[in-house]
Amino acid sequence: MTTPAHPVSRSTLLESLDGLLQPTLFNDYGPNGLQVEGRQNIQKLITGVTASRALIDAAIAARADAILVHHGLFWRGQDGRITGWMKQRLARLLANDINLLAYHLPLDAHPALGNNAQLALRLGVSVYEGASGRFGAQSLGFVGQRHAASAAAFAVDVEQSLGRSVTLVVEADRPVERVALCTGGAQGYFEAAIAAGADVFITGEISEPQAHYARECGVAYIACGHHASERYGVQAVGAHVAQTLGLEHQFIDIDNPA
Repeated sequence: MTTPAHPVSRSTLLESLDGLLQPTLFNDYGPNGLQVEGRQNIQKLITGVTASRALIDAAIAARADAILVHHGLFWRGQDGRITGWMKQRLARLLANDINLLAYHLPLDAHPALGNNAQLALRLGVSVYEGASGRFGAQSLGFVGQRHAASAAAFAVDVEQSLGRSVTLVVEADRPVERVALCTGGAQGYFEAAIAAGADVFITGEISEPQAHYARECGVAYIACGHHASERYGVQAVGAHVAQTLGLEHQFIDIDNPA
């Protein structure tokens, strides 16, 4: 971490993130960018996966000026009343004058620093260039090459890389060359991954239908945890803008079994 000679403005940080992540290109489930306005000048940036109360409390203890997350506070169709957990989170941010910035799909999709790109890098998947390296709605899914003797062996590698157990559905002995991945709750992308010719699909979660698709189509499915699959993009983006702007940056991982 580096300490800047002077802080940068909130608008400078926002412009840097918007320029990098291009949120206007996406049809998203909630607002991207600044969600809660805090102090004008920013010196220390905290990054984390979700704007939970635990992350906010940790950021307060770390004397943060701004928090950057993948999962913000506000979502389409949400009850707009400020009660319960929402009041508790907002009260802490406002009382401590901390900015909250959130980027959802834009942070998944960035070709180098996003969740999918960073997970692929961590798992040794070489993403194909251009359109051949994307699949699914809004081209959020990534496709690449990664050899493994079997899907079961690849699942072990994923477990070791992410430090948690995974769920592998069928085709355990299938050799792996072509990997499709989309982090988080992207189980709905499985059919598109099958159509893209994947030997195995990696995402965070699995729902009931995907087990049947895997058995019937012969494509292995690895669910590695929503939180676990999305820890890396926000760190990479935070580190990048911190280095660019001369900010102090710290990633705080709030454990989540999901």
